[in-house]
Amino acid sequence: MTEMVLPSHTNSLDSVFGGVIMSWIDICAAISAQRHCHRPVVTASIDALNFMAPAYKGWVVTLRASVNFVARSSMEVGVRVEAEHLVRKEKIQIASAYLTFVALDDNGKPMLVEPVLPQSPDEKRRFAAAKIRRELRIKSPNFKQ
Repeated sequence: MTEMVLPSHTNSLDSVFGGVIMSWIDICAAISAQRHCHRPVVTASIDALNFMAPAYKGWVVTLRASVNFVARSSMEVGVRVEAEHLVRKEKIQIASAYLTFVALDDNGKPMLVEPVLPQSPDEKRRFAAAKIRRELRIKSPNFKQ
């Protein structure tokens, strides 16, 4: 997913508001989750959202998402956010996040999702890390099943 940072996206420093990036992350991740399960999804949680650098008015922001892990009805989606200054040919990572989505059936209830079948070394690495993050989330006092 690609967006250009417009004046309406920026703060008084001409850098994009964090909330705008958060919204783009949620949209990009939801599209990835829906592509995986071919069903409507809802955001269950956002964790490990990190802002690493600002992006400024006129820069191009690219978001890439992947479904890293599936557990019954929920999916962990990782999102990497990069910003590019087209004139200077400069590209940097500005944010990353992990989100959990739940797939819904026709009655709006959670439904089973096909598992992720990692193939490449990178997919296998993301799968293993996502499994560990899920185990930590389950142990959290804020976890709701």
